[in-house]
Amino acid sequence: MRLKKLSEQVIVITGATSGIGLTTARMAARRGAKLVLAARSEEALSQLEQELRAQGTECFGVPTDVGDQDAVESLAHVAKARFGRIDTWVNNAGISIFGRTEDVSMEDQRRLFQTNFWGTVYGSLEAVKHLRKSGGALINVGSEVSDVTVPLQGMYSASKHAVKGFTDALRMELEKDGAPVSVTLIKPAAIDTLFTVHAKNYMDKEPRLPAPLYAPELVAEAILSAAEKPQRDIFVGGAAKANSLGAFHMPRFFDKYAEAFMFGQQRSDRPSARNRKDALHAPDESQELKQSRNQEGTHRNSIYTRVTTGASPMKLALLGGGALMAAWMLSRQSQARPEGRRQLGARPH
Repeated sequence: MRLKKLSEQVIVITGATSGIGLTTARMAARRGAKLVLAARSEEALSQLEQELRAQGTECFGVPTDVGDQDAVESLAHVAKARFGRIDTWVNNAGISIFGRTEDVSMEDQRRLFQTNFWGTVYGSLEAVKHLRKSGGALINVGSEVSDVTVPLQGMYSASKHAVKGFTDALRMELEKDGAPVSVTLIKPAAIDTLFTVHAKNYMDKEPRLPAPLYAPELVAEAILSAAEKPQRDIFVGGAAKANSLGAFHMPRFFDKYAEAFMFGQQRSDRPSARNRKDALHAPDESQELKQSRNQEGTHRNSIYTRVTTGASPMKLALLGGGALMAAWMLSRQSQARPEGRRQLGARPH
């Protein structure tokens, strides 16, 4: 399957006014793509349109709640009417909730799933209607928690597991039909965006993401790489791949590691404000058009992701074999030295 160069593409991006989506939109604009930008905030979309058009980018913003199937269908129609085609569709919009699963209201849990899972389903199926005809790329943004579950973000983890299952099934069905559609799942590690600021919080402390944190530019690079070159999965950050392998080969060990460390590491020292805003049910206008929080210690590079997005099949096979061997050795080491288990393991996000 051959995909177009970015400079020849029309790209639809959901969740385009913050974090990974915003970073991807700006990066794609610099590389000459035409953009259809979707987000809930009409004001933020208007500002982003003006910014990118001033740089010479052809773009159009469409206020869209991805949890509304009719709104997603309208988004696709606008893209086709405006540019005549869709070459790549990026399902990026997402939200989280911090708190014990038993404490979170069912209304909030359903809303999270409506955005993270059903929003991805609506976008994917709408994209495939158009991509089946002319070919192109469907890119869904999952997470390392598509493979690893983390406490205090139970429904977020569940939604990303569901996104993985849906994406993998859709890919196989399209391949069986011989449809000219590349389907990629992006699995980032913890990313330095406004993720915790936008999330709804049920804890008495402000939420935080444990290290290592990676820059949103790395996710944007992975997304745009998949727009030009078909790839099944891309882990952004070596920690994401390590967590996935570790949880697969040593699930109980990772359970115990999370129980020991993930409750404390997802709680900051700052009390949660009573009137705290979030973006679960509606956008927080004060936090739009921000890519990251520029937190100290954020990784600006990932050798693992750079190699996997640019390597030949043979190099990928060797890299995968090496990773499996490392996981096997870690498993043997943890079994042989139980007293060292508390010091081993990667951080599940």
